[in-house]
Amino acid sequence: MDYREEMKQLRDFLNQQSYLYYVLDAPVIPDYEYDRLNRRLEELEAEHPEEITPDSPTQRVGDKILEGFETYEHPVPLESLQDVFNAEEVSEFLDRMREALGDGAAYSVEPKVDGLSVALEYRDGVFVRGATRGDGRVGEDVTENLRTIRSIPMVLPEKLPRLIVRGEVYMASWRRARPSRTTRRPWTTWPPSTSR
Repeated sequence: MDYREEMKQLRDFLNQQSYLYYVLDAPVIPDYEYDRLNRRLEELEAEHPEEITPDSPTQRVGDKILEGFETYEHPVPLESLQDVFNAEEVSEFLDRMREALGDGAAYSVEPKVDGLSVALEYRDGVFVRGATRGDGRVGEDVTENLRTIRSIPMVLPEKLPRLIVRGEVYMASWRRARPSRTTRRPWTTWPPSTSR
């Protein structure tokens, strides 16, 4: 397959997966697989920038917001976090941080958790709003939903005038119900089958 066809298949597949993930809240492939395929598309686009199309998932953050929630415009855009896949990329990240921050930077490393990316806003130390990332600029106001999560503090010990905290809301695996295996969803494998 030539690079143009591979790019088209990747765009189509990743756009379908984005729709399932961001709009329907029904992902069918692991985040790692999506990130790996997206990285491959980024590599191809770097090699062939003339082939970048406006519908490429590399040209956007997030997707449409769900109906039924009030929209919320983020005061500071919530950009995508940069993925790293190997030791060399971690080393490059550390080099960039050393260059930007000097040698005194401290790091906290934790296992990657994929969930719903949210921004929590506190005023004078009190939780006032929570919103999904949405497309990075406009998300969904999910304040009341977030108030039900007991691990999110409603009041902070320090009464800062304004604080926006970014995080991931997720459910521990032992709490999740087993997904139904009776429904076959489209586009669940890469590459997509051409024999239909």
